[in-house]
Amino acid sequence: MTYDNKIAIVIKDNLETWQKLNVASFLASSVAIEFPDTHGKPFINASNSTYLPFIKHPILIFKADTDAEIKRAFNRAKERDLHIGIYTAELFATKNEEENLIQISNFNDDNQKLVGIVLYGDAKKVNKALDGLKFHS
Repeated sequence: MTYDNKIAIVIKDNLETWQKLNVASFLASSVAIEFPDTHGKPFINASNSTYLPFIKHPILIFKADTDAEIKRAFNRAKERDLHIGIYTAELFATKNEEENLIQISNFNDDNQKLVGIVLYGDAKKVNKALDGLKFHS
């Protein structure tokens, strides 16, 4: 199946494994929360147990080797009017939503320390914003 829209996550490669997984989880959830049409129906198995639905779109995860690479993808996404979610280095030290909101508000687009971003929108625009990045391995 081909989708007109795409979900892509970019994560700094120099993070600890637990940090990468944490960033990817939070960023993927932001798309599902903001765009309910991106997730499917709950799963029901043969025991009639109901389980949480998935996001319908594949989520492609890319790596950024440098601050410049993630910042370039971020700027290109903004230029293309894509929906963007961010995860900054400071969020690793927070413990709740209030602290997250405070940390994010302390920085502007030019000086925030991005360690992960999620992009959602037109698949061709997402591809152009991520031009040059490689898949995470």
